[in-house]
Amino acid sequence: VRRSLFSQANSIGNTFFSGNTIGAAALSKLPMTALASTCASMAMPPIGLGTYLMSPSSVPQAISSAIASGYRRIDCAPVYFNEDVIGDALASEFDSNTIDRKDLFITSKLPNPFHRREHVEIALRKTLNDLRLEYIDLYLIHWPVAFKYVDIDPDKRGYDNEDIDESDGGELIDPTVSVAETWSAMEDLVDKDLVRHIGVSNFPVSLLHELMTSCRIKPAVNQVEIHPYLQQTKLLNYCAARDVHVQAYSPLGTPGYKESDEPNILDDPILNDMAKKKGVTVAQLVLGWSLQRGCSVNPKSVSEYRQKENLASETVFLSDEEMHNFEQLDRGYRYFRPEDWWGSMALAVFD
Repeated sequence: VRRSLFSQANSIGNTFFSGNTIGAAALSKLPMTALASTCASMAMPPIGLGTYLMSPSSVPQAISSAIASGYRRIDCAPVYFNEDVIGDALASEFDSNTIDRKDLFITSKLPNPFHRREHVEIALRKTLNDLRLEYIDLYLIHWPVAFKYVDIDPDKRGYDNEDIDESDGGELIDPTVSVAETWSAMEDLVDKDLVRHIGVSNFPVSLLHELMTSCRIKPAVNQVEIHPYLQQTKLLNYCAARDVHVQAYSPLGTPGYKESDEPNILDDPILNDMAKKKGVTVAQLVLGWSLQRGCSVNPKSVSEYRQKENLASETVFLSDEEMHNFEQLDRGYRYFRPEDWWGSMALAVFD
């Protein structure tokens, strides 16, 4: 089933994950393929605008065109080093009455140096100041690894350097901070109405399971790398059983991040053949596959054409046979490998 590329693009952003549905019309067309959990506790647009590797100079136009095209969710993080510019772009949209704050779903993330209880709120207030917002809809622990504290001024917008993302090859990892301590402080942010929902990112099953044995507020989302070469089926099944929504970052395999000798999902011959037969782009095919598995997705694009194209992936539906063909592409391949960054600690988060 496929509608024309742009005819429904403006309405797509108004379709939300809510309860265990993906929108009644969409759900009615899905094949009998098992779906991962959506999130019963919040309404969240299934397709969001990723902002990783979005240069500050490209942000204003990208945010403006995304909102005009129908995007209602924007995924941010301090270590993308563009939240202050995104905040200015959002303020411009609000001031011009293009959209109301209540109609946008904004996600941000807790950087690694601020995992101690006393530092969590400081980091959030810095993000709120940078984004020029009073609250965040979804706040995630970006990685389940604490770094040594980096002093910041939450009242100063932007960053003069990238120290908050520096591990010195793992030397700056702080092994004395527990996930439980960090999560308890995240729960406090909900109590203070500074964030609406909290979740995690890059959490494997064992760590997520441990966290959920003692949490007061369970994680609403686990945002992880998912694409045809890294399908994470066991993680999806666990999260479905525990009603934790899975959100896919790098759903197209991060063509702008990967090394030149790494595989390019968009060039995969099997996917290109499938896309051609369905009359869609490879990107639309891959995003539609993720959505059909019950994941929300965060494709990044600064091009208005590509933004609309990505939104239209919500109209792509695959048969059971096509879903099976996707399964054969899984090779457990990660583009983001923390063991390459944090070698001195030998910290392979996912092994």
